[in-house]
Amino acid sequence: MSGRSGRTGNAALLCDRAGVERVQTALSEQDLDGWLLYDFHEQNPVARALIGLEWTTRRSFTLVPTQGDPVSLVHAIEHSSWRHWPWEKRSYAGWREMEDGLADLLSGCARVAMEVSARSSVPTLDLVPSGIVELVRETGVETVSSGNLVSAFYSRWTEEQLEGHRRYAAILPEIASAAFERAADAVRRGEPTTEGALSAWIRTELERRGLGVDHDCIVAIGPRAADPHYDPGPVGETIDRGDVLLIDLWGKGHEGDVPADQTWMGYLGAELPAEVAQVWSAARDARDEAVRFLERAHREGRPVRGLEVDDACRAVLEERGYGRFFVHRTGHSIDRDIHGSGPNLDNLETRDDRLLIPGVGFSIEPGVYIPNHLGVRTEVDVFFGPDGPEVTTPVPQESVFLLLADEG
Repeated sequence: MSGRSGRTGNAALLCDRAGVERVQTALSEQDLDGWLLYDFHEQNPVARALIGLEWTTRRSFTLVPTQGDPVSLVHAIEHSSWRHWPWEKRSYAGWREMEDGLADLLSGCARVAMEVSARSSVPTLDLVPSGIVELVRETGVETVSSGNLVSAFYSRWTEEQLEGHRRYAAILPEIASAAFERAADAVRRGEPTTEGALSAWIRTELERRGLGVDHDCIVAIGPRAADPHYDPGPVGETIDRGDVLLIDLWGKGHEGDVPADQTWMGYLGAELPAEVAQVWSAARDARDEAVRFLERAHREGRPVRGLEVDDACRAVLEERGYGRFFVHRTGHSIDRDIHGSGPNLDNLETRDDRLLIPGVGFSIEPGVYIPNHLGVRTEVDVFFGPDGPEVTTPVPQESVFLLLADEG
C-alpha cells in the first residue's frame, strides 16, 4: 500500500492509424459515438499519454469518433506543442470561440466517453472538471465513463513494462530483508534504530538499487502500523525488542515503467505472540483467497470485476472477526502510476465494477488495523495476464519473520 503517488507504454497511441482503429473498434462495441479527451495543465495524464502531449498550458479537446479521423481543438498559442499530431487541428483563442468550437466538434454525436465516473464512484477516473462536463452536456451530448477504455488503452502493461516490473518486484524483497536485519542488528547492539532512520535508509537503498523513480516506503511498529498511511517523519518511534515491524516499499527505475509495491512483516523477537499470529494468518489467508478467486474465474472463463475480488478477500476477514478493522480496499490499480487508472479491487471505498481485462495489474493487500494497538498487512502485486493471474511478488510471505530467532 503506497501512500504517495507517481505517473504505460501506450504513449501516442492515437498518433498511429492502427491505434485509432483499435480504439474505434472498442467505441463501436460500447455503442459510443466517440471518446472526447480533455486536458488542461496536465490534469489528464490519460489524454496526454494517448495523444503524446508534452508541455501545454491551455485547454484542449480531442474527439476520437467511432468513424473517421480524430480532430483536436487547441488554443492558438499552442500549435507547436501539437506539431506531432497527424490529424486535423482546429484553433480557438477566446472562450466564446472555444465553446462554439466544442459544439461544432461534437456535432453529430449523441454519446461520448470522458474521464468521469457516475457519482464519483471511481475517483481515479474523475479527471475532467464538472464545468467542462457541463459544457459538453449543453451541446446535447451525453457523457459516460471511459473507464473500460482507459483500462484497455492506458493501463494495460506492455511486455517491456512487465519485464521491468518483474525485475523491480525481485529487488524489493531483498531491500526489505536487509532493512529487517538492519533493525535487528541495531537491537542486538543495544542501539535500536528508529522508524524514520530506517525509512531514510530504505529510500537510499531503493535509489542505489535502481528504483529511484516515484519511490518511497512506510516503516511502522505495532500501534503505529494501525494507521495504514503512517508517516514517521525524520525520527518516529524507536524500533525495539518485542515490536511488530511493518515495511511497505515501492519504486521503479524509469518514467513510463510499471512500479512494484510490496508490504512485509517482521517481529523483533524469537517467538511470535499468539494474537499477532492470529491476525497475520487472517490477513494472509484473505490475500490467498483473493488470488484463488482470480484463478477460479480464469479457469471457468468467467469475467471478473474489481469489486468481486474485494468481496472475496474481505469475506475471509469478516469470518475471522476482523472485518471492521479492514478499512481500505483490497487492492489498487498499478500502471505507470503506483495508484493507477485501471480497475481497483474495491467494493468498500468505491464500487469499482470495471472488468479486470487481460494486461492490467494491481495490488492485493488485505490488512487488519486495530486502533492504537496493532497493524498488520500483507501485500503482493498481480499481473492479470492472458494465462491468468500472475503473482509477481517472489515467494509471497507465509509467516511473520522472526528477526531475533537466534535469541530463542
